[in-house]
Amino acid sequence: MQFRKMGKHGVMLSAISLGGWLTLGSSLDDFLGTKVMKEAVEQGINFFDVADIYAKGGAETALGKFLKEYNRLDFVVSTKVFFPMSNNPNDRGLSRKHIRESIEKSLERLQMDYVDIYFCHRFDYRTPLEETVLAMTELVEEGSIMYWGTSNWYAAEIERAYGIAKALGAIPPAVEQPRYNLLDRYIELHLWGTGTIDFTGIGVVPWSPLAQGVLTGKYIDGIPEDSRHKKVNKLPDRELSPEVQTKLRQVREIAKELGISLAQLALAWALTRPWISSLIIGASKPEQVRENAEATDITLPKDIVNRIEEIMNNEPKHHPSWWNNYRAYVRGEGK
Repeated sequence: MQFRKMGKHGVMLSAISLGGWLTLGSSLDDFLGTKVMKEAVEQGINFFDVADIYAKGGAETALGKFLKEYNRLDFVVSTKVFFPMSNNPNDRGLSRKHIRESIEKSLERLQMDYVDIYFCHRFDYRTPLEETVLAMTELVEEGSIMYWGTSNWYAAEIERAYGIAKALGAIPPAVEQPRYNLLDRYIELHLWGTGTIDFTGIGVVPWSPLAQGVLTGKYIDGIPEDSRHKKVNKLPDRELSPEVQTKLRQVREIAKELGISLAQLALAWALTRPWISSLIIGASKPEQVRENAEATDITLPKDIVNRIEEIMNNEPKHHPSWWNNYRAYVRGEGK
């Protein structure tokens, strides 16, 4: 397993991590969930990501029960706060009240004294950002959390939080958790292209690096009846379009040339991005964890990266001078 720094911060994350969305405490029973998490540990994964809203606390409960059998210090654990957990109008958002009450409940379900990372699951337009920043700072200072982060925030929102924290002498966000994969590359513009990552030093730990299974190739020849799209969570039509599936057939041929799976190729491609700290996978079977973890052993040559991106033809568009600098940095092209 490869380990990477979380942005400018000292904590080291496994390049592949395990998330609990749609699986732990919900689609996976205790037996299979335990097998999946055990495989993750055996593959060297040290970063586990859940949220209070996942299975309405069920994912936290499942993870906490599992990790009680291990040394807590060996793992980086994250959970999240924002979404409604009840009909109580204050049991939602990023107010000081909800943040403080939510962390207590999450720690109880996780059976832990602290979490390493506490994510603001969405931006809260109803709560002053100063209130959220100060509430998170208090939790860090009290030892309930080690770092706080954001999830699915815009670059401007992250920079506002960073600026407010600096102005107040508070603790700024340390990491962002966006969606990112070979089909959805917007953060190359909105986080990297804006300079937000350089300016703030945040780590980036994307969710859905396999586009919820699309990048495994399972939908290339049609939609299986037992797929996540049919049974659990409907996927975006744009990612299941005939055009995308045709492109993925071509990318799959590159994977075959390299003797790896399409999923491994997609993960290895994402790991060529220098700002990525860890890719959060979901898994319903132990063998999926094993296959995905092996992607950290794959180093893609620049010509392979170029071939993949030429096939996909979905590079984010930006000012030409910026894009040339980006290509030079990521691919080693140009000056």
